[in-house]
Formats: sequence, C-alpha cells, structure tokens
Amino acid sequence: DYSHEMGVSRFVGEASLEPLMSFVKSATTKPVVSVGRFTSPDTMVSYIKRGISDFIGAARPSIADPFLPNKIADGRPEDIRECIGCNICYAGDSLGVPIRCTQNPTMGEEWRKGWHPETINTKQSGDKILVVGAGPAGLECARALGQRGYDVMLSEARRDLGGRVTLEARLPGLSEWARVRDYRTQQLQAMANVEIYPESELSADDVALVEPDHVVIATGSSWRSDGLGRSNTAGISGLQALSQVFTPDDIMAGRLPEGRVLVFDDDSYYMAAVIAELLQATASSVTYVTPENLVASFGVNTAEQDGTQRRLMELGIDLILAHNLHGFDGNEAVLKCSYTERSRTVLTDAVVMVTARSPNETLYRELREKRSQGAAGSVKSIRRIGDCEAPAIIASAVYAGHKYAREFDDQEADKS
Repeated sequence: DYSHEMGVSRFVGEASLEPLMSFVKSATTKPVVSVGRFTSPDTMVSYIKRGISDFIGAARPSIADPFLPNKIADGRPEDIRECIGCNICYAGDSLGVPIRCTQNPTMGEEWRKGWHPETINTKQSGDKILVVGAGPAGLECARALGQRGYDVMLSEARRDLGGRVTLEARLPGLSEWARVRDYRTQQLQAMANVEIYPESELSADDVALVEPDHVVIATGSSWRSDGLGRSNTAGISGLQALSQVFTPDDIMAGRLPEGRVLVFDDDSYYMAAVIAELLQATASSVTYVTPENLVASFGVNTAEQDGTQRRLMELGIDLILAHNLHGFDGNEAVLKCSYTERSRTVLTDAVVMVTARSPNETLYRELREKRSQGAAGSVKSIRRIGDCEAPAIIASAVYAGHKYAREFDDQEADKS
C-alpha cells in the first residue's frame, strides 16, 4: 500500500503494516524485507526478533541518521536521530530541490559543504557563546557548538525546552515532532561544557551581565493576528481590535474559541488543518477556508495532502476552497472567490488566523543598538538564527542552528 509506505506520522502509525508483513512471511520461505513507516529502532529490532521480517527497509530513518545500524549494534540508542515522519525529505523530490531532513541538518550538504553527519571540526578559540532561545534552532546550535568543544550557555524563557516543537507536538497527530527536542536535549545534558538555564527570559541588560563573547538569538517567531500573509499583503482591516480573533499561538497556549469557528488557512501547510481538527472536538462547528484549491496544498509535496483533506471531511468540517478572507466584524466573515472576486458571507463567532509569522526580534535589535552605542560590553558578535531571522519550517530552523555552529569562527564560510 503506497499510502502506508510513504505515510506521514499524522496518518500512519509506527509499523502499521505488521499484519500484512506477517502474512507475507507465513506465505514464503524467501527472506522478507519490511517497508513502511519505521522510525523507532526498538520497533525495527522487535520485527526481526519476532520473525515478522528478515530485513528492515528504512530509507527515511537512514536519512535522519545514516549511522542508525551502527548505533543499534553499538548499544547507543540515545545517539540516534529518530525520523519524525514529516516527509520533508520527500518534498525535495517533489519540488526538484536538494534534499533536506528535519532531524539531520547535514543531509544534502555532505559533498557541497563537506558536512559529516557525525563528526565536526573542533573549536578554534576559547570564546564563550550565549544562545538565547531553546527552540529547534537554539537547541541544534548549542548542541553542535558543544560538540565542537565550546563553552555554551543556553537560556530559555519557558520552563520546557523545545520552543515551537514542544507546543506543536501537543496538536493532533504531531506527537513525534517532540523527537526534534528530545534528541538534542539528551545530547546537551551529557555535555559538561554546556549550561542550560530554563525559565530565564533575558533582557539586553541581562545579556551584558553574563559577559559572553558571542550572542546567538534564537527567540523564534509569533503568528500574526492582523491577516497579513500571501493573499492579504496589507493585512485585513479591523481584525486586531476584535477579541474573537485567534492565532495558532493562542490555540497552543490553551486559549480556545467557542461557538462557531472559522479557520482561515493562508499558510497552506499542516498547521490550519490540525487546529481545525483540534477545535472540532470543542467548538459547535468548524469551517475551514483557504484561498487555495486544496486543503493544505503544500502537503502535495510531502504526500499528505489527500490524507489531510480526507481527514477534515471525515470529521464533518465544512470546507470552503478558493476563497480569501476579506473581513470579519465579530459575527460575520466576508469571503471573496480567488478567481472571480464574488463575495459570500459566513456566520461565525470566531476566526483563527493561520497566515504569516513575525520574528521575535526585540532582544536582537536592542542588543544591536547597545553595541552600536558601545554599551554591549565584551560582545564580539550578535547573530539571529532560525525563525527569529526568517520564519519557516522546522527543518529550516534546525539547519540554521547547525550552520551557525558549523561555520562559527570559519572565515571562509563567513564569506559565502
């Protein structure tokens, strides 16, 4: 079943083909190779030990960690970067662009940049580095810098590490997103040269008191509530004055709308769909609206679009496609056809805006200003990475954190 073989974590469970593979094994004496959505090394070993199959076909897990078999054989499961089943690797094929992996930022860069997935050049100085923000970019940056041997301080405003991946992992079907956090925190906790400070929101003055040599700002981004996005480049007038307008940040913080809810998807990836699914259990009705012709249209590239649309339809969510949100007055949403500009209205008590995100760059700008005034102490450099620089997918944030750490103090890399 192709849909199972390329299944993503939201729709296909770990090793969901076990009944079929058991039948195949019982029907032949030839060696059997299992394919499907394997991500956990424990499940892989269990398949072999229980005689379900003789070999494990694990393409995506081997992208996430090319040394997966070695680490299993060596008894080092804590060092395995487990695949999260997001299919960003598959999206590279779909789009005709270089392959990427959310868990393994070196994927695709082995030849171009000479990045090895396991080894990294050692530190070139005794400089101390402060990383502010322990989301996917900050965690990977601190981990790779720590692997190089640098003394690193990692601060996080919240009690829990992980930033957006911790929050998103609580949404329907995204629990495996937490592996992005878990692998990195486990690696960091084993490094004596890395200090982690949760519940430590830093001001520009606090940073100066720490006296780091270099500061990396990885404070993430926030979803916009004003409607600004690809389809409404000037935003939507009047939205921010309404208490009935919500963002994914509100939903993930537990602030949920009541009554009739309209979810406006101008992001076209997974976020709006999983929020609609979540709200279907609490709201009196949910309407999903997108300017695109398909639900979560970017999911075509990750082989999950059809599953997403089918899921929302099965849940009874009303789908309005090829319509842009033009306005909302607290009781009625005005929609316009993406092709004809014809208007229609939808009665709704609340709107969830899944549009664009804005970088959380206040600290970065304050530190830059202090430095320009000569008040930044001994700080030699201030850089921002990940969503704080350019909000994007999780894979991009992890890549940005790794790139900074890999190329830190490399003069040639700085020129590229």
